[in-house]
Amino acid sequence: MLKSGFSKIGIELNDLQVEQFEVYYKLLCEWNEKFNLTAITEKEDVYLKHFIDSGICLCHEDINGKVIDVGTGAGFPGMVIKILKPDIDLTLLDSLNKRIDFLKCVGDNLGFKDITYIHSRAEDGGKDKNLRETFDFAVARAVANLSTLSEYCMPFVKINGTFLSMKGPDAYAEIEAATTAVHKLGGEVSGHTVYNLPDSDINHSIISIKKIRQTPSCYPRKAGKPSKEPLK
Repeated sequence: MLKSGFSKIGIELNDLQVEQFEVYYKLLCEWNEKFNLTAITEKEDVYLKHFIDSGICLCHEDINGKVIDVGTGAGFPGMVIKILKPDIDLTLLDSLNKRIDFLKCVGDNLGFKDITYIHSRAEDGGKDKNLRETFDFAVARAVANLSTLSEYCMPFVKINGTFLSMKGPDAYAEIEAATTAVHKLGGEVSGHTVYNLPDSDINHSIISIKKIRQTPSCYPRKAGKPSKEPLK
């Protein structure tokens, strides 16, 4: 199922990648018994709704170089992208240390020694001079509105880099509402693709935001502000 599903989105898995995804799934289930990582645990659902869905990012952008997954959770889409493109320089950032511990366990078991794991809120990480505007790509697969997500993610992206936001199918209204915020943060919406997960009726969106100038130093605002008072 895994090989077939990925093949249907144009990605051919090798045997090592299949093995890595199987290990990832096993660890996800084991750790999920200790604390909540995902409500989706059936193998077929995890393969489709987490692994294949995360991999679709690569069908829309040539993700390469330095990549940060902001609010990575259980590693989606960042760890999946790393399995599919092991040459990327990946940073996984999350505000919950238990998730970071889980991801370190996954990375070690998959044989990755070159992933950077950061326990931090996005608002704090975006102010860190070692992280700010140093990434070619920022990715996020989160429930926050696009304006809030952009304030979390755009400060990490270097000029001419890209922020990829994975959203539900009805993202048009979010894009319209976030256009001014994206502009304030130094970006512009450069693409929006609605896609269908193979052999399902599930539709999602990928929104591409290009970084065209530096993000003003006042962003991101202090922790909690972007979610409570999204930029308009």
